[in-house]
Amino acid sequence: MIASVLVANRGEIACRVFRTCRDLGVATVAVHSDADASALHVREADAAVRLPGAAPAETYLRGDLIVKAALAAGADAVHPGYGFLSENADFARAVLDAGLIWIGPPPEAIEAMASKTRAKELMGLRPLTDVTESDLPVLVKAAAGGGGRGMRVVRSLAALPGELAAASSEAASAFGDGEVFVEPYVEDSRHVEVQILADTHGTVWALGTRDCSLQRRHQKVIEESPAPGLPAELVESLHTQAVRAARAVGYTGAGTVEFLVGRDGRTHFLEMNTRLQVEHPVTEAVFGIDLVALQLSVAEGAALPPAPPEPAGHAVEARLYAEDPSSGWTPQTGVLHTLDVPGDAPAVRVDTGYAAGDTIGVHYDPMIAKIVAWAPTRDGAVRRLAHALRRARVHGPVTNRDLLVRSLEHPDFAAARLDTGFYERHLDELTAPAPGEPHAAVAAALAEAAARGGRFGGAWRNLASQDQVRTYNGHEVRYRPARGGGYELPAAPGVRAVQVSASRVRLEADGVVRAHDVAVHGATVYVDTPVGAHALTARPRFTDPTDRAEPGSLLAPMPGTVVRVGDGVHEGARVVRGQPLVWLEAMKMEHRIVSPASGTLTALHAHPGRQVEVGALLAVVADVVADAVSGAVSETVQDSDVPEAQEDTAP
Repeated sequence: MIASVLVANRGEIACRVFRTCRDLGVATVAVHSDADASALHVREADAAVRLPGAAPAETYLRGDLIVKAALAAGADAVHPGYGFLSENADFARAVLDAGLIWIGPPPEAIEAMASKTRAKELMGLRPLTDVTESDLPVLVKAAAGGGGRGMRVVRSLAALPGELAAASSEAASAFGDGEVFVEPYVEDSRHVEVQILADTHGTVWALGTRDCSLQRRHQKVIEESPAPGLPAELVESLHTQAVRAARAVGYTGAGTVEFLVGRDGRTHFLEMNTRLQVEHPVTEAVFGIDLVALQLSVAEGAALPPAPPEPAGHAVEARLYAEDPSSGWTPQTGVLHTLDVPGDAPAVRVDTGYAAGDTIGVHYDPMIAKIVAWAPTRDGAVRRLAHALRRARVHGPVTNRDLLVRSLEHPDFAAARLDTGFYERHLDELTAPAPGEPHAAVAAALAEAAARGGRFGGAWRNLASQDQVRTYNGHEVRYRPARGGGYELPAAPGVRAVQVSASRVRLEADGVVRAHDVAVHGATVYVDTPVGAHALTARPRFTDPTDRAEPGSLLAPMPGTVVRVGDGVHEGARVVRGQPLVWLEAMKMEHRIVSPASGTLTALHAHPGRQVEVGALLAVVADVVADAVSGAVSETVQDSDVPEAQEDTAP
């Protein structure tokens, strides 16, 4: 029997495994980098062991240190989570060689399937070798790991060598393995997967299907189970292929077999992930099971029942990321002041590795939480999830919350017209400015006045005075005290303040009253309403001239580490608009900083290895053309213009 489990991972998945362990009466051990010393998974564990350093390569990818940590803490089993070493056969062997229980498949099964090239060969498929024009477009993929790292869509032969090199570099950094391969890129396909669970007695369950087609940067954003609209014979075929793959390698434990389903209904085997997936909660919700508990049971040698439970209802999961979808999905960092999602399990479930007050840093994946909703029907689950997200209070870095709500409410999603090009087609409409911001600015100004106790300009006045003016996000608000109490809003016709306090303002607009909950954290005012949320910044009365950047300045759009500069990029070099100049690594992704305009590079402050904060000056392009702008244009190194079916988020 397992008495104590070390989770060789961090964040959300570690917290999720710990939750099941607590329910089973199993003790828990966390490992943590220096950057995660006060992380939620560390706080929730019964014991924790430090892995000196911050970068994954020196911490969570150090199998030798993790095995030592398990032995030192008295753990008798290791759960790998997902990402990092979860599909590393050598790590699994090291765990077993140390006399510990490995909560995962046999190392031989990992070896057979963890390398995507070997997995395809096992399924009778082979990667492309000599790519020709007729093969385009193609997809470059890392042989190890997931999360979209080391992936590129390539549409020209001339670009292939450079993308192969870049993909290999990124894969080596993320997984310690730089092997990449090339396969055909299936346009407008659906990403469908089958959850499997196998014991050591020969039983293999196929636990329905999941659709994971809504993706950005090769990472899933919204997943659901069962995959809607698939013919019964296609589902049966996917189940059969998944079970065959598991049996072919003597698989045990939880795993996922992934496919692309083309517009013609043909299926294409992608890979078998020999671990738990980020999206496993939707399967748990539909089948009424705990996959982590079953993983532990299988690891203890127990037999599964001959058949899985019958599925019921529908479940949808949305991944809440600290990122800005309107700006190239740029990862965001900072303090998460508030994370509050309404709803109770099993109707609404929240899996997270963060709590209020935690900091989202630069070293790991920017996923904040997974929000899962279940209902008897797909329409009900989608509606419930959209409602929970819309009413959630998420104060801190910019997130993709509004995009998630709009995605769930989009007609194509509602009609289950799903494919991996969803965000390519709809991103502009899904990232348009949220309505209601002018009213949110009014609420912010009145809440600020209430917080001052009704004082104007720092002093009490008994007589009416000139309008007070505050500007938030470009919205000018004018207000003054009304006779008999309250406030008048001379610049907002049709808007009336019904109730005002420092934390809540109720406004009537065109006969409709809505509440605006107001919270202030530092320089940002967060206004939450039943129809949307807004983060507002007040314009200061006076500006600091030193805050101005000279034209052509490239400022770091995020904190990170400079990993390289472009060939021929040096002070005095001529550059053209859109030319890649600097590559930053942040949150396990490489981001390409391109020249904002054509001109001469008069200053270059970026060099490999330099760590920069957001807004740091990287370079200056002088003698620029008229449309030059200060700042930095950031692009994800992967071909983010083409959402691609693939991987799990690896933290």
